[in-house]
Amino acid sequence: MSAEDVPIERRPDAAAGGPISHAIFRLARTHRMLAGQLLREVGLHPGQELLMMRLWESGPQRQTDLADEFDTDSASMTRTVQRLERAGYVRRVPDPDDRRATRVEPTPASLVLRKQVERIWKDLERRTVGEMTPDEQREALRIVHQLEDNLTAHEPDPERSVSR
Repeated sequence: MSAEDVPIERRPDAAAGGPISHAIFRLARTHRMLAGQLLREVGLHPGQELLMMRLWESGPQRQTDLADEFDTDSASMTRTVQRLERAGYVRRVPDPDDRRATRVEPTPASLVLRKQVERIWKDLERRTVGEMTPDEQREALRIVHQLEDNLTAHEPDPERSVSR
């Protein structure tokens, strides 16, 4: 199926110049909605599990570094960390190298959450790939990586910024 073969009801006329981009947008939105539904079962919002994954994988991190890595402002990261802290999944401690900075670390209680998140991600993957064969899954992953590489290969063009 070529991009031109996408049913018209799935692609508004204004998106005719970007059928793949429109399809990616729809896919990402649908995937995020399903992930949100699954994550609510364990009391998380989309994105919080990614922060926890980072902490489980790398250990304590400076809160400012997490904000940079997740491309968010410090206030948003603070709110996310506070929610996870209230749930008992993280704790904030002074950075031993810079007392002005705060490090975020996973708590022992978060290990139960980790098993739940791993289960949710397996379920999300199963639903995402559906009846695709292993070869089709590998090809889809290759294409998704290529699309990501295409997008990250170019710096934003300041001449193309949207004016209001």
